[in-house]
Amino acid sequence: MKELLRKALNAPLHWQIFTAMGLGVLTALSMGDKALTFQPLGDIFMRLLKMLIVPLIFSSITSGVASLGDSRSLGRLSMKTILYYMLSSFLAIVTGLLLTNWIRPGLNVNLPENGIAFNPEGLQTDASIFNLLLRMIPTNPISAMAEGDILAVIFFSIFLGMVITMLPAATKERLSRFFDTFFAVMMKMTHLVIRLAPIGVFGLITTAVASSGFELFQAVGLYFATIAAGLLIHFLVTLPLLLWLFTRIFPPKHLRALSPALGMAFSSSSSAATLPLTMDCLENNSGVSNKVSSFVAPLGATVNMDGTALYECAGVLFIAQVLGFELGLAKQLIVVITAFLASVGAAAIPSAGLVMIFIVLEAVGLGGHPTAGLIVGTMLAVDRPLDMFRTMTNVWSDSIGTVIIARSEGEKLNY
Repeated sequence: MKELLRKALNAPLHWQIFTAMGLGVLTALSMGDKALTFQPLGDIFMRLLKMLIVPLIFSSITSGVASLGDSRSLGRLSMKTILYYMLSSFLAIVTGLLLTNWIRPGLNVNLPENGIAFNPEGLQTDASIFNLLLRMIPTNPISAMAEGDILAVIFFSIFLGMVITMLPAATKERLSRFFDTFFAVMMKMTHLVIRLAPIGVFGLITTAVASSGFELFQAVGLYFATIAAGLLIHFLVTLPLLLWLFTRIFPPKHLRALSPALGMAFSSSSSAATLPLTMDCLENNSGVSNKVSSFVAPLGATVNMDGTALYECAGVLFIAQVLGFELGLAKQLIVVITAFLASVGAAAIPSAGLVMIFIVLEAVGLGGHPTAGLIVGTMLAVDRPLDMFRTMTNVWSDSIGTVIIARSEGEKLNY
């Protein structure tokens, strides 16, 4: 028995989560309504995830932008990098948006409101995109962090990181070291919270099955297929097409060159952990110079999260469909903008996108819905394989961007 318990505790996290999901279903079926007593386990886990949002975004973005170096000498390289990352993330988001609107995986799912009235007409949203952009500029950054105004935190973090690059070398080095250390601490804290995922999933799945049966899981299955299809389209069609259009490089050649890094990304679910291998493949297999790879790839591991952006956009639309709330064109445009900004703030670690999805929910006014957290927690049950594929897509996009920028700088590559 002790040996079995030891093996279970040492099993990979995704197997622990799948096991917890199965135990949650069995517990709910055997205990019925009494299984709702496990709900606090899920609630505590969700609160821990939300606790990480502000410091994780602040440290991640500030550290990443501050790593740009001398803004005068790297201005051209920075502009190319940012433009590519904006383009690839936008294409990923649009792919997720179109697929979710077409497949509509969250329709015809009735969830209980647990006695709490919810009026979709009362959702607070910005009247215009201009107001959304205006709200991004905080009058008090500390207040914005305390109140969880994520868009304002993102804006301030980007601005702060840019200013750090303009400071004298000694001051810049001290501040960069501080924010790098702060980010490392937040990554460690996030790892610790994610390790509690099996306990949280058990509480969330038990509550979901006990209160709403298997309808939700049928929808989550269709949601899984929707996200997987979107990632496949972006990985196999959109990104190779960008590579071909800008470099005339045959995509399978680059795929072979990056295959070790992609395998590492899939197995680790961490762009950060894969970064050394990514840079090694880019320099030794693709022939990219260290000047370009050491700038573009690390920045991509911080701010370029195509798979995460697609997941957040499609995930929020799925939640809105489950809740019976139809997001119009204006609100879907807000989802697109916020999903892009939230993907920039997502850390390059496993399941960071799960934390960031709350940002997009808040932007369209769904963050306070009593059932939204339950649905997000249920989505976590199928998140591990999606997270592995998301990370591989993120690294694939980073590598393609690095090769495109290297070619635009006149470098001769090994293709």
